[in-house]
Amino acid sequence: MTRRVTAALAAAFLLALAVFDTATADLDPYRAPPALALGSGLTSGGAHCSALPR
Repeated sequence: MTRRVTAALAAAFLLALAVFDTATADLDPYRAPPALALGSGLTSGGAHCSALPR
């Protein structure tokens, strides 16, 4: 395969993934978490790095 074919296939795959994600997502901007939570008062959770020692 040439580079152009590979690049076209990769771009088509990413576009198809974005279309699939948009079509199947339950988009509700009022329930979505903030993209950047700096100073919002929200605590992080769900990761081992968020469990700080007391």
